[in-house]
Amino acid sequence: MKMFDNLFKKLNNKPVPVFAQTKIEKETKDDSSYTKPKTTFNDVAGLEEIKEELFEIVDFMRFPDKYKKMGAKIPKGVLFYGPPGTGKTLLASAVAGETNSAFFNVTGSEFVEKYVGVGAKRVRALFDRARKEAPSIIFIDEIDAIGAKRHSESNNEKDQTLNQLLVEMDGFTKDSNIIVIGATNRLDLLDEALLRPGRFDRHVHIGSPNYHTRHEILKVHTKDKPIDKKVDLNILAKKTHGFNGAHLANIANEAAIFAVRENSSVITENHFDKALERVIAGLESKTSTLIEKEKRIVSYHEAGHALVSDLVGICPIQKISIVPRGQALGYVLQLPDEDRYIYTKDELLSKIKILLAGKASEELIFNHKSTGAKDDLKKVTDIANQMICEYGMSDLGFMTIDNKNKTFLTEKIQKEANSIVENCYKETLELLRENINDLHIVSNHLFENETMTHEELKSLIRKEMC
Repeated sequence: MKMFDNLFKKLNNKPVPVFAQTKIEKETKDDSSYTKPKTTFNDVAGLEEIKEELFEIVDFMRFPDKYKKMGAKIPKGVLFYGPPGTGKTLLASAVAGETNSAFFNVTGSEFVEKYVGVGAKRVRALFDRARKEAPSIIFIDEIDAIGAKRHSESNNEKDQTLNQLLVEMDGFTKDSNIIVIGATNRLDLLDEALLRPGRFDRHVHIGSPNYHTRHEILKVHTKDKPIDKKVDLNILAKKTHGFNGAHLANIANEAAIFAVRENSSVITENHFDKALERVIAGLESKTSTLIEKEKRIVSYHEAGHALVSDLVGICPIQKISIVPRGQALGYVLQLPDEDRYIYTKDELLSKIKILLAGKASEELIFNHKSTGAKDDLKKVTDIANQMICEYGMSDLGFMTIDNKNKTFLTEKIQKEANSIVENCYKETLELLRENINDLHIVSNHLFENETMTHEELKSLIRKEMC
């Protein structure tokens, strides 16, 4: 017995290996780390309606007594949903900064493990620490990683993690002063139990900014940069239709980098234009050179796009180029100068014609079909399918066709889409035939100069008309 006693003593007194200590300390730190953000609503440009919605939560956390007197309860959770890059994380950080709360910033994937029970344990540890540090904001980014709908084939570990999250959100006491903010790009994937009131009480959609919001965002991202007085942020805001906050921040940064490359003391309008092209079309290829035959084909292809766009009068052209960028041998930069949310059937058909114009131009001049229209045809297919299946703009009737019904109507949808595209292609060919001289002039200018602005395009066509 003495021998066993001595053995147990040795084992009990034996130090834990260093690697084990490190692992335990690291896991504890990851589960409970938090910050105290200095970000406030003043740092969030635009999104005024959303900030007003969130101000009630901020006010509740600052002065809970006045709400309790009225019998009001603080929302337990707020769910931000919308496309990426629209400021969901920034807003969550601003709520924490406004309330001087502990900010626990985690992602859904941090709770996903192959070992059963680990994810649930991490959720418990996170909420336990948040209660200790209250008032607290728990921000779970990409919450669909753990909050996806449960079904018979779902992973047991993910289900346990989600169940634990549901229990923790339901288990808050009235005085816990903890808010859970979730963010996702895919609201449709989330489990219904997570979305119900009592867990995520408020669902806030954060969409792409409009013109006024883009202008405010650009002012924030350029306020500490030496901007040339000639730069008009109003015009830049118009040019960046459809861009989100992350895109705008990237454009401002890229413009600053271009200014440094050229040893300029200020960021000019030209630097912003270069940044726009960099973000939209990709990196300019300085080593890739086209043989003369291909350069001529690309010139006519891009000239076709530009000319038809000008003729149908939608999506104003900013620049045409046959300088390779990214994977594109040439491109037409179309930047609408106003926000559009509704398009008519005729306008969608015009968009298809513009996309088909490059292919039509090649066939008209060279009598061939090339691989240059690959991306154009993909976009054409998407628009035609949307017209048929989502907008009721076809002979199949005024109805939407969901994924379930698409399977049964595949042949009819394809036939209808083919009909729409073929009619547009015939009309595009006819447009180019009627304006063949302009097509030659625009193409020759591109071949010689490689780029063309909208003003140059209009000037060339006007001279021909005179």
